[in-house]
Amino acid sequence: MLLGLWLDQPLWAIFAVLALLFGALSAGLYGLSHRRRTRPLMRRLGAGMVPTYFTALATLLALLTGFVANDAWERQRSASRALQAERANALALYDLSLASASDMRNIRAALVAYLDAVIEREWPRMSEGGYAPEAGAGLRRLLETVSDPKITAEAGAPTHSALVSAAMALRSDRGERLALSQTASDGTKWLTLLILAALTLVALGLVHTEHPAAQATVLTTFSLAMVTTLGLIALHERPFDGPLAMSAEPLVIARTAVAAPAP
Repeated sequence: MLLGLWLDQPLWAIFAVLALLFGALSAGLYGLSHRRRTRPLMRRLGAGMVPTYFTALATLLALLTGFVANDAWERQRSASRALQAERANALALYDLSLASASDMRNIRAALVAYLDAVIEREWPRMSEGGYAPEAGAGLRRLLETVSDPKITAEAGAPTHSALVSAAMALRSDRGERLALSQTASDGTKWLTLLILAALTLVALGLVHTEHPAAQATVLTTFSLAMVTTLGLIALHERPFDGPLAMSAEPLVIARTAVAAPAP
């Protein structure tokens, strides 16, 4: 729930929340390390600590960060491939309808209606993991139109088979797009990542308790690195929502081409 609330924020707020979190933790560590009452305890905790200690934590953090980043980018790439495939199959269906010797204006009209429903009604709902029944109904009408047995007699079996294949591929592309938009973010991986980052920050702070300037530099540098890295990963966590949400422009281009008067 908290992860979803964070990812729903605008671009500046996503980075601001991370900056506030790491800034507060860094300031707390620095204050505890140099206040008169808590300084002896912090120095005892950091006494004898060797770099290997925080290196192990940093290695675990790097591995988990790579895993989370790869998962986010792969979801983004899959969404882009599904969208481009949907556009390509819509244009293939349009081209096949033009290449046929028979009149297929009804197929082009059904295709335009489907693309309109996707762009105007379904796309805005995908940011919340929803879909548009109108798009589903439009796709069914398109499949019914393409599956008409009369097409075999008028255009030939090869053309009819190619039309049906393109329409079924379009259906598959829509299903994949909706599945990606409805996939919920895994909050456990983000929680684990933040805990490891906090533990690494604590370890770095304890190593430099006797050198205030070095401690401040290390805490600030590490915090900036984590804010930048985690913020960029978060921007790609949900491909159809957030500040970097994918646009329906490829489908708009396909719709414009399909709706153009046949030559």
